[in-house]
Amino acid sequence: MKRFWKDVSVIAAEGGWQIALDGRAIKTQGGKAQILPTRALAEMLAGEWRAQGDEVDPATFPLRDMADYAIDQVAADPAGAAAKLLAYAETDTLCYRADPDEPLHARQQDVWEPIVTAFEAREGVRLARVSGIVHHLQPDATMNALRARLARFDPFILAPLEVMTALSASLCVGLSALERDADHAALWTASELEEHWQAELWGRDEEAKARHDTRTKAFMLAADFARAATATDNNGEA
Repeated sequence: MKRFWKDVSVIAAEGGWQIALDGRAIKTQGGKAQILPTRALAEMLAGEWRAQGDEVDPATFPLRDMADYAIDQVAADPAGAAAKLLAYAETDTLCYRADPDEPLHARQQDVWEPIVTAFEAREGVRLARVSGIVHHLQPDATMNALRARLARFDPFILAPLEVMTALSASLCVGLSALERDADHAALWTASELEEHWQAELWGRDEEAKARHDTRTKAFMLAADFARAATATDNNGEA
C-alpha cells in the first residue's frame, strides 16, 4: 500500500489521545476510535506512522496492533483476559526448578529465587516451588490475590501484560515487569535461563538465535508499551 498521508500528529480527544493523519483521527482495525490513555503512548504509536516510507509495511506496526487488541478485544472481555493470565501462575516457569542435585538447580536458585521472593513480598502471596515437571497447585489464597490484582488492570495494561507473560511463561515475570523500577532486560534474561543454559552446553544455531532476537524484541516492546500507558507528562497529566 502506498503512503497516503503527509502529516502525523497527536491530538487530544475525549478520554485520551488520538493519532491523526493529515488531521483525520485514525480508527482501530476493528473500526473503533483509537483513543489512547496517555500522550506518551500516543507518541510511540505516532512514531510508527512517521517511520513509514513511500510503501506502508503492515508488519512494522506492532504497537498499533497491541493498542487495537486492547481496544477491540481485551476491552470487550477483560475478565477473560485476566483468566488467561491467571492460568500462567499455576505453571509459572520460575517456580519449576531442576532437581536439587542437578547443576541447573543452583543457577535457578541464584537467578530466579530473588525475583520470586521480591514478587511474593510485593504482592503479599506465597508461591510453591516445584522440583521436576509434576504439576503442583498454587495455594488458593495466592490465586485469589492474583485474580484480584489482575481485575484492577485496564485493557492497556492487560494487553502488554499478556504478551510479556506468554513470552516468559511466567506471570511472576510479567507482573514484575510492570513495576516502575523494573529491569526489563534482567527479567527477560531470567525467564530464558534454561534456554541460555542449553546454549552454553550445546551452542545456538542461527535459527534459534533469530527466534531469540524476535522474542526479545517483542517482550521489550510490550514492556515499553505498558510503561507508556501509565506515563504522565511534566504537568502530571496522563
